[in-house]
Amino acid sequence: MRLLLRAADAHDALSSHLAQGVKWLALVVVLVQFIVVVLRYAYGSSFVWMQESVIYVHATLFMLAIGYTWLVDQHVRVDIYYAGWSVRRQAVLDLACVVLAALPFCALVIWASYDYAARSWIQNEGPMAVGGVPFVPALKSLIPLMGLLLGLQAVSLGIRCVAVLTGAASTHFPHRQRQGDA
Repeated sequence: MRLLLRAADAHDALSSHLAQGVKWLALVVVLVQFIVVVLRYAYGSSFVWMQESVIYVHATLFMLAIGYTWLVDQHVRVDIYYAGWSVRRQAVLDLACVVLAALPFCALVIWASYDYAARSWIQNEGPMAVGGVPFVPALKSLIPLMGLLLGLQAVSLGIRCVAVLTGAASTHFPHRQRQGDA
């Protein structure tokens, strides 16, 4: 179990480093969108490449940070009951979600998007619009990469859930500050 937990720690550290790098893309999205709006409404001008760059940067931010969001337990969850459960009971539910939902979803995303992205590279696909950003293959490649990153995070979380259930760990979300859970 210790070896598996070390592997989960290593993956989580890589996920954290990746998130620390891509978090700045949120600022880039805001600044570029602000410039687009100012150019359009103050000067009556616009650039297709600028408008498309907002899409590219936004997609990059969310697709590369998706695993980290789950790592720090900031994903969307309706936790009417979950928040009041013991760590062990939460680990059982989260492990079931990893096995029954997350891993099959990630496999489906990778399977369904790999050829889509590969064809884009093979065809040397150009911009979405005339004068647009010419990195469509890279944008499409983010889809299977997102599936891979989320799948790796699911495996890491699954390992941590098993560690909680076997008594080898006190929580399956090491970044979460837990108070009062036994």
